[in-house]
Amino acid sequence: FAVADKLKFQNSKFKIIGIDQDLEAIFAAKKNLKKYADQIEFVHDNFSNLPAILKSKGVGKVNMILLDLGVSSFQFDNPRRGFSFQKEAPLDMRMNQSNKEAAIDIVNNYSEKDLADIFYEYGGERNSRRIAKNILEARKSKTIKTTTELTKIVEQSFPSNYQRKFKIHSATRVFQALRIETNNELNILEEFIPIAAKFLNSGGRLIIISFHSLEDRIVKQTFRYLANNNPDKFKILTKKPLTASSDEVAKNPRSRSAKMRILENI
Repeated sequence: FAVADKLKFQNSKFKIIGIDQDLEAIFAAKKNLKKYADQIEFVHDNFSNLPAILKSKGVGKVNMILLDLGVSSFQFDNPRRGFSFQKEAPLDMRMNQSNKEAAIDIVNNYSEKDLADIFYEYGGERNSRRIAKNILEARKSKTIKTTTELTKIVEQSFPSNYQRKFKIHSATRVFQALRIETNNELNILEEFIPIAAKFLNSGGRLIIISFHSLEDRIVKQTFRYLANNNPDKFKILTKKPLTASSDEVAKNPRSRSAKMRILENI
C-alpha cells in the first residue's frame, strides 16, 4: 500500500484494488491513504484469489499487478503478532488472523523430520536437525507457546560463541522458515504468477518485489518460463532485479534486501 501513494502522484486517474490478507494492514492503509479514498478499493483477502476478486468487481483485465511480498514492517514491529524473535509474543505468525494454523501448531505438532526439513528448505538453516531435535525434547515437558521460548531453544542448539562470530542471530532463519510455512507463501506465489499474467492488458505489467532468495528464485524462474514459452506475449523488462538506492536504504534499512522484477504483456 505504501507504493500506491507514489503511483498516485504519477497518474491521478489510477483506480487501485488493494488486496491484503491482514485486516490490521488494511485499516492502517485506509487511514494513511484517506485522501485517495475515491480511487482505492480495499479487499481483505489473499492475492491468490485475484481472479475471483476481479470478477466480483466487474473487472476483466488490468494495466498493472504489483506484489509486495513477505512480512511488512507494520507486522514485524507489532509485538503481538509473533513475527520477531526480538519481542516476546505468542507464536502466531499468521498474516491472516482468521486462518486456523499458527506457528505454535507447527512447532508443537510437526514431526522432528518435518521441522528439520522446513528449517533447511525455507530458512537455509544448516543446523536444522539439531534445532528440530531440541524442539522435540522441549515439547516433552511443556507446550512451546512464545517467541522467547522458541528463541531460547534455538540459541541452545548452537555453540556458545556463535553470536560473537556471526552477525545474523541464530533464530533468524528458523523464524523465516516458520513464517513461510505458516502462510504457505512460496506455494501460493508459484501458483499465482502464471494466473496473474493472464489478467494483464496489452502493455500491462506484473511487478513483484521480493525480500529473500527463495521468493526471488521463484519469480525469476517463472518469469523466464512464461517469456521463453510465449515470446510473442510476454517480455521480461528486468534482466537483473532492481534494488533500492543507497538513499532509500538509508531511509529504510529493510529495503536493502528488496528485489524488483517486471514482466510485461506485449
